[in-house]
This record gives sequence, structure tokens and C-alpha cells, in this order.
Amino acid sequence: MPDPSPPLPVLESERLRLRPLRADDVDDVFALYSSPEVTRYWSFATWTERAQAEAWLAERMPWGPPSVYGWAVADRRDDRFIGTTALFALAGPMHRAELGYSLLPERQGLGLASEAVRLALDHAFHVLGLERIEADVDPRNTPSCRLLEKLGFRREGVLRDRWRVGGEFADSVIFGLLRREYAGAA
Repeated sequence: MPDPSPPLPVLESERLRLRPLRADDVDDVFALYSSPEVTRYWSFATWTERAQAEAWLAERMPWGPPSVYGWAVADRRDDRFIGTTALFALAGPMHRAELGYSLLPERQGLGLASEAVRLALDHAFHVLGLERIEADVDPRNTPSCRLLEKLGFRREGVLRDRWRVGGEFADSVIFGLLRREYAGAA
């Protein structure tokens, strides 16, 4: 019996390709999540072993539509992994999803995260027909907060002591973007 799930679509912009994760991404995935710069505001510890990347990929590579759209962000010139972006926690009847993203430290600050997120948002609103995208960000992560605001997300509230980050409780800012507010609207 064929798999009823559609394949994860490949999305492209001028500089990026959002594509399925692959086993050969393992070293770059490990570089991403073993970077304290990347995981500084996250609720899981920085990775210390390549086996963590192998397990993460083994778990996530089979994931796909319709419940998770988890892409590798790749440089379009050589298709090399530089980060991730995902639409997850899709609530079909509610027409909403959550958004996540990360980039290798050396690829941050170049507008690539905005470009990758915009590809995911275009797909979410114009192909999947979602009405709302949410993001959950540590308020100390000002670059991430600025990125979301630049793309039209609104700060909707603060969840106090929501996550344990680095051994202490940390707040979380909830951002929301509605399809009718999205600047990428057709």
C-alpha cells in the first residue's frame, strides 16, 4: 500500500533551498546544535556527541506532511546544509502551525533566516491554506524577535517561566502572524 503522505516539497529562493533532511547532513547538523551560540536560548543542552545528530536525523528524516514540514535550509549554490526551518504542531481544523528555525553561526546576520522563514510562510499561507503561524521565542533572543517583527509577526504575550534554559527558568514571548497580515500575501 502506498504511503498516503505527500512528500516534503522543495522550496527555493535566490540563495536558499529548503529540502528534506538527509543522512549526509549529519556533520553540519552536529555543528549547528553543538554550538552554544545557537542553543543559548533553547530548553535542551548543547550537543556534545555526533551520535546525537545521528539520532536526531534518524528520528526526523521520516517526518513529513501533513503533520510536520521540517526542512533543511541549504545553500542553493552547493546544496550544503546551513540550518533548519519547520512548520510543526499543525492543527488542521484550526488552520494554524508553529514555526521554528536555526542557522549555523557563520551564516547568521546575512538575511538568510528571513529568506528561509519567508519561504516557509509563503508555503504555509498560500499552499497549505493556514490562517495563523505562531512562534515561541526567548525574549533575550533579540535577533530572533527582530526577525519575526520584520516579517510582520506581532508580540501577543509572555508566558512566564515557560522553559528551563541553562538550568534556570526563562520566559517565552509568543508571536503570531495571520494570513491577512502577511506582507508576502499574493
